[in-house]
Amino acid sequence: MRRNTTITLLSVGHACVDVYQGAVAALIPFFVADRHYSYAVASGIVLAASLLSSVAQPVFGALTDRWAMPWLLPVSTLLSGIGIALSGLSGSYGLTLIFVAISGIGVAAYHPESARVARLVSQGSHSAMSWFSLGGNIGFAFAPIMVSVAIGHGSLSWTPVLVLPALAGAALCVPVIQMLGRRQAGAAKAAPVTGLDDVASFVKLSLAVVFRSVVFTGLSTFISLYSQQRMGSTTAGTVALFLLFLGGAVGSVLGGSLANRYDRVHVSRWSYLVSIIAVAGVIYTPGPALFFFVALTSAGLYVPFSLQVTLGQDYLPSRIGTASGVTLGLTVSIGGLISPLIGRLADTTSLQTALTPLIAMPALSWLLFRALPEPTTPKPQPAARAQQDA
Repeated sequence: MRRNTTITLLSVGHACVDVYQGAVAALIPFFVADRHYSYAVASGIVLAASLLSSVAQPVFGALTDRWAMPWLLPVSTLLSGIGIALSGLSGSYGLTLIFVAISGIGVAAYHPESARVARLVSQGSHSAMSWFSLGGNIGFAFAPIMVSVAIGHGSLSWTPVLVLPALAGAALCVPVIQMLGRRQAGAAKAAPVTGLDDVASFVKLSLAVVFRSVVFTGLSTFISLYSQQRMGSTTAGTVALFLLFLGGAVGSVLGGSLANRYDRVHVSRWSYLVSIIAVAGVIYTPGPALFFFVALTSAGLYVPFSLQVTLGQDYLPSRIGTASGVTLGLTVSIGGLISPLIGRLADTTSLQTALTPLIAMPALSWLLFRALPEPTTPKPQPAARAQQDA
């Protein structure tokens, strides 16, 4: 199977998983409307999806560093979809949290192994990894549309329909697993890589991605409700959430393209600078201009997204699975841990006041990136290369 075909399958499969991360935020307005949840209670649903995911992500990353587990791809995809599909069937808040947490575990299991496979297939290509990340962004973008179509004119009892992308994604994993099986013997003979782990840089990178996660997850949780308040229309909320997710698709592809011309650290620094202005515009710009700043925020936050994954892998060349799990999954889900604090502040003040601290998050990421070096991609050892050439 050609590399481009495999990356395409992985990208579409990534979309079928990350649609469920986006679905959590897209379901929040429906939970608020149908069950009359407060901001803090509603954001607890996002917390449930993030908490177990945050704990499980590094565990799955460490496991994939020791053993290749391609079977995790279809299994985790199905788990992600089943959890969301069941989330609306019970009026019990506790059961809702459990089902959303199950989906979060599925997402946690998927990302380290899928990133490891994408790295293997792409052979370290920034563009290929950006296309892999693009799939996840498209999944995010279509989540509000999927949720709106499925339950917008009905009730939360229609959430079982949302399992369909998981079924499609699991099916797409089959040819990828078959390809990996054919390459297994060759992979066992692959040359080792040189390069020491730069743990200090990896920690700084991880903190930068955590701050990015806080601002993105905070906006994705509340931007729909905030836009409805500002524009006086439920449609405005759906449009704003769609733009927030769709802008990530543009940002991911742009990030891969820019990284082919400039180094990844430089591109990420400028992206976070743009994001500071964009987030401020989302929160304080009146009228329809809000939509422009939502799209700009998304693009600014997603230009570094795939670049941070490959940076993490290059900072920890001996622990690719762990690096992928942290940069692609753990630091993304950690943002959900902050959402209840934003919700509680919104309940006691206003949603605009609660969202204002998010402006500082990309500024902190920018500061951390100023202290990061551009790593050299690990190369095969000369002896191993000579042996291969022979």
